[in-house]
Amino acid sequence: MIRCLAGDRRRAGDGVNYSHYVFKDGKIENLFGDDRWLHQPYRVESLARAYANVTEGLGFRPLHHEGKITGLAGFGEATLLDQLLPHFSVDEMGRVESDFPSASDMREYILELSGQDKRENVAASVQDLVEEIMEQSVSRLLEQTGVRHLGLAGGLFSNVKLNRRLAETQALDEVFIVPPMGDEGLVIGGALKFLLARDGLDRWLENRHRLDHVYWGRDQVRAPEPNAGALPDIKKISEDTASEAARLLDQGKIVALFVGSMEFGPRALGARSILARATDRGINDTLNQRLERTEFMPFAPVVADEDAADIFEISPLNRYACRFMTITCGVRETWREKIPAVVHVDNTARPQIIEPGANPLYFQILAAYKNLSGIPVLINTSFNAHEEPIINTLAEAHRALLDGRVDFLATADGIYAPAD
Repeated sequence: MIRCLAGDRRRAGDGVNYSHYVFKDGKIENLFGDDRWLHQPYRVESLARAYANVTEGLGFRPLHHEGKITGLAGFGEATLLDQLLPHFSVDEMGRVESDFPSASDMREYILELSGQDKRENVAASVQDLVEEIMEQSVSRLLEQTGVRHLGLAGGLFSNVKLNRRLAETQALDEVFIVPPMGDEGLVIGGALKFLLARDGLDRWLENRHRLDHVYWGRDQVRAPEPNAGALPDIKKISEDTASEAARLLDQGKIVALFVGSMEFGPRALGARSILARATDRGINDTLNQRLERTEFMPFAPVVADEDAADIFEISPLNRYACRFMTITCGVRETWREKIPAVVHVDNTARPQIIEPGANPLYFQILAAYKNLSGIPVLINTSFNAHEEPIINTLAEAHRALLDGRVDFLATADGIYAPAD
């Protein structure tokens, strides 16, 4: 396996923007970016920083709204790529380099460039830049090592379109992206590194297992905060959560799901999710208005494992990554008009594939909706309003219901609605 980590630590920490590792023949070898590069002159090479500069140049919040740039890119053409691409290169070892004298020089250049065209075209240009340079980098690493599994971590790989390109342009058997791929994932790496140092590689490898889920937050359902019980303005309308949620969803209602421990990482994966039917493109506008979100951002679908390959271009290459909603894939032509609310302008989607084990209620709602409607897909988007944190406690979920963010609240205890 080749493991690539990409982010932007600016001038803090170890000053290294990328690191490359190869796991082969029972050994883990660093190819670039370990302690040998500590305290070396800062390398102005970060594609993540370039992406953040474009985010700032288009009037969004850098290191926060990069997902909006990815969404915008699908509506534009890479008209400025010829002005960006010559500034970046990849050496024979797969390391990214740039010719900017400093990070501030790169920022100033990109901010000026961002004002020279429509924002959709600027977004498409930086997206193509990142994809082309990273494809070159990964391709050279794979050629040198001969491995066929690719592991990705770092904030840059929150870019699901980039991840798809890397998966589909390389000779790979499987690609996996660490679900909390940004700085929040450092806690995982820190723990694993400690165990490796303490136990040695052999024991470390013997105890590996595949990641089943990331429901690692506090279980606010079983142990709610004090005074976080049902508010007097909320009533329970059904104790049959799965069947009633499916019926409401089939009627076009918006149902929030609050169950178990919250997801860790940037994706809503069915513990703090908003569900809606994907058959009506107009639901996107309704959701965006009620959640005060940007209109061009697409919503993601959730689908059962048994149905995934019939609807989306799923294979052993991307199936595992799709469990954590970290990669896009094509939507099969016969389904594009049936589920338009989750199909992006380039006929792709960012699906979450689920099985019954990790989150039974989530799976049961989807199964009940499929039985009722014949459609095995629902919209899944995060349970939060724009610029607000994702819902954590039951009291926050109740407040969102009373504020009209959603029509109904589904929990393991039943379905709730605002009182008359």
